[in-house]
Amino acid sequence: MQPFQFQTVPQTVVQTGAAAQLGSLLAQRFAPGRICVVTDAFLQKSGLLDPALASLAAHGWQVQVVSDVQADPPDHVVAAVTAQARAFGTQVVLGLGGGSSMDVAKLVAILLATDQPLAEMYGIDKVRGERLPLVQMPTTAGTGSEATPIAIVTTGETTKSGIVARQLYADMAILDAALTTGLPPAVTAATGIDAMVHAIEAFTGKRLKNPLSDHLAVLALRLLSQNLQKVCDDGHDLAAREAMLLGAMLAGQAFANSPVAAVHALAYPLGGRYHLPHGLTNALVLPHVLRFNAQAGAAHYAALGDALLPGLQGDEQARAEAFVAHVETLIADTRLPMRLRDHGVAEDMLPTLAADAMLQTRLLVNNPREVTEADALALYRQAF
Repeated sequence: MQPFQFQTVPQTVVQTGAAAQLGSLLAQRFAPGRICVVTDAFLQKSGLLDPALASLAAHGWQVQVVSDVQADPPDHVVAAVTAQARAFGTQVVLGLGGGSSMDVAKLVAILLATDQPLAEMYGIDKVRGERLPLVQMPTTAGTGSEATPIAIVTTGETTKSGIVARQLYADMAILDAALTTGLPPAVTAATGIDAMVHAIEAFTGKRLKNPLSDHLAVLALRLLSQNLQKVCDDGHDLAAREAMLLGAMLAGQAFANSPVAAVHALAYPLGGRYHLPHGLTNALVLPHVLRFNAQAGAAHYAALGDALLPGLQGDEQARAEAFVAHVETLIADTRLPMRLRDHGVAEDMLPTLAADAMLQTRLLVNNPREVTEADALALYRQAF
């Protein structure tokens, strides 16, 4: 066995209805004080936060809600949220929302505890110092951000940059399926496929694949693949919603230690250039990258096929192809529009997207097969 390291969030709570008990849950770990809830305007207006806010107030927490987060948060939004949290005298940071809210919460917890500029943090292990206490509560089953040391920031008109550092692991992740029941089917599908991508890429990674990440990735894929259609058909199926949340978090734990690869490398330019949701961009390129990787990653894909499809027959290549076909069927059953052109992508932009994808070197190095710019362009053409 090759040497490896594994890190994750030290405490996880999986409990439907946990939001209504949030004040007492947090008081078991932190002395009640000033807590900044980082979220988005839609969630604040929806009333979804009300049980959590009432519980915090009832248990002695002084609460500030900052709802300025937007999808693919720009660096100026991170700065604005941090300024509000600093003025409040924040002692604990709570990310409550999708991946964007949780990513911003991570950075706010760091920036409040250090004088290091955000611009110096981009990259891997560039963060200095520690952070404030940090808790994460996802409202989508997709990014797994509650369990990862990664934050993605929009740093220009069309570019995103990642910050990867151990300090971004939260102190607690709280999974409450009741917070996800209002998600529309299309968002449910896209975020669920995003989580599947995390598990697949963690399991097939070329550099840091390890036994613990493998185990988590397989369990995550089983939960996600068995429940994706259920939650798309019935968003109020709490058992299926909880299974999806757990699967997304397990996939997050897996890829936090065995990083993602070419699917994400091709997805990021679509988000940067066209501001499409991250889960959707992963879904749009996933089948084509799987086909591209199928030969180089045949052993790993065959193993995933064996895990998801009991009794699967044939040699390694045949079982790998059966796995890819199974994933394609799962995606098709969600009825997401699956062509780039369906989402406003222009054909003459494909070469630009391919060039952008080549900049994602920290991701491409993990892919089981080398991806050239010509390969990236061919994959975008297949997806178009």
